[in-house]
Amino acid sequence: MRTVQQILDYKGHDVWHIDPDAMVLDAIGEMKTRDVGALAVTEGAKLVGLISERDYARGVALEGRSSRDTRVRDVMQSELPTVSPTTDVETCMALMTRYRTRHLPVLRGDEMVGLLSIGDLVAAIIADQQSTIEHLEQYIATG
Repeated sequence: MRTVQQILDYKGHDVWHIDPDAMVLDAIGEMKTRDVGALAVTEGAKLVGLISERDYARGVALEGRSSRDTRVRDVMQSELPTVSPTTDVETCMALMTRYRTRHLPVLRGDEMVGLLSIGDLVAAIIADQQSTIEHLEQYIATG
């Protein structure tokens, strides 16, 4: 099974982030610009949370708040599971299911080195399954 490091090597290590005192409207604009569904929330180099489109929908839109007047810190997820580059895909999927999240920050010690989405993990699983199918087809054809 693939590791987080292998997925990051393929997709890249870019992590887009925002300050917890930024307005949610700025976070949503940054997500649109970067074409991502979540941003790391950082104070300096320290990861303090994550804000996603889901947090916006539930914490701002459904609550009747204004994204212009609501700070990221007021709606971000602050207690989240993290993984390391050596974590395998199966463990990542189990964490996402257990914590009902669609994004996992990747930490090497205290340094954030990536952010995985559920889509990244599904793509890795599909690629592994396709590889297995191709190997089995070759085995059968030459057997």
